[in-house]
Amino acid sequence: MSDTDLRETVRRRYAATAVQVTDGGTACCTPVETDENFGSALYAADDRSALPAEAVAASLGCGNPTAVASLREGDRVLDLGSGGGIDVLLSARRVGPTGKAYGLDMTEEMLALALANAAKAGATNVEFLKGTIEAIPLPAGTIDVVISNCVINLSTDKPAVFAETFRVLRPGGRIGVSDVVSDDALSAPQRAERGSYVGCIAGALSFTEYREGLEAAGFTDVEITQTHEVADGLHSAMVRATKPA
Repeated sequence: MSDTDLRETVRRRYAATAVQVTDGGTACCTPVETDENFGSALYAADDRSALPAEAVAASLGCGNPTAVASLREGDRVLDLGSGGGIDVLLSARRVGPTGKAYGLDMTEEMLALALANAAKAGATNVEFLKGTIEAIPLPAGTIDVVISNCVINLSTDKPAVFAETFRVLRPGGRIGVSDVVSDDALSAPQRAERGSYVGCIAGALSFTEYREGLEAAGFTDVEITQTHEVADGLHSAMVRATKPA
């Protein structure tokens, strides 16, 4: 597939998820179909119970980036690929009324679901933006923390994602990302054999590629820690890095 076709395939998949959750109504809300390596079960029960059921049901991530990022009162947080809003709403609670949580998504259906979930949660310190993670619609140097949950692997231009993330962070800002990362020994065709692009497998970077990509964008103190295996030789990982002060 071309990059354009891959992006459209990703958009359609996540739009369908949003419609599935929305059409189910408030009482539906069992999670969308995933395996045990992805989804809302990776969040603490207390976190899940504090959010609208639809936000929990729409979760398709491979970790819990709000736990990775060590959010503080007053932080301005940006979630790349915010989906139904679970990580934005959790972030908003952690940063408090003096902070703010932004969600960025390219899918109209997910944005509509996220806005509805924010209203149900009574969250006033949140804002959802339409756009792509390769061209973030925010000014430079305005964000304290960038988070993301199993979305960067879906991008067809990861250097642009890293560069844009670096641009919007203030000096001293940081990232706390959950993503799928491949063993260095696996080639791109071998990754594709283990799962689809839209399933967060074929587009995964290796540990070395991820580190080098972040460092090329200007990040320092890069840490990539695997948490659990999602396919043979591919892992959910916590990724941390800092923009130099």
